[in-house]
Amino acid sequence: MKFSFGSKSKVKTKKTILFVCVQNAGRSQMAEGFFKKYAPEEFVPSSAGTKPISQINPLAIQVMKEIGIDISKQRSKDLTEDMMRNSDKIINMGCMDKNFCPTLFIPKLIDWGIEDPKDKPIEKVREIRDEIERRIKELARDISVTEEENSR
Repeated sequence: MKFSFGSKSKVKTKKTILFVCVQNAGRSQMAEGFFKKYAPEEFVPSSAGTKPISQINPLAIQVMKEIGIDISKQRSKDLTEDMMRNSDKIINMGCMDKNFCPTLFIPKLIDWGIEDPKDKPIEKVREIRDEIERRIKELARDISVTEEENSR
């Protein structure tokens, strides 16, 4: 039996976009939810925090449900070296806690500087959600164009 590893069987590997913040409980979770909705299928989102907490911000879950995205099953995760190494792009959502800010630990990071929804009224959390959605749509459009150009 002969095995062929030529270019005839192109296997597409998924590319990972990692969204990071301190607690991985609000902004990065919303970004992960939006990215699942808007990104090209060859991309997969992940999120993590430098100091994750036990539960996702209930208001973040609520405002995402309002627009039909359920992030209630997502969990806060610890940011690991493997996650950073295996990600094609890393986006910092912004920092509330300068001692644990991902920008201190991750080189070549895109920093969006989005306000933390923690302890904010629901109206403000909705504004933050809408800003994240706008940026995710932009990111998805940009990576789609880049992928298209690279496949030519």
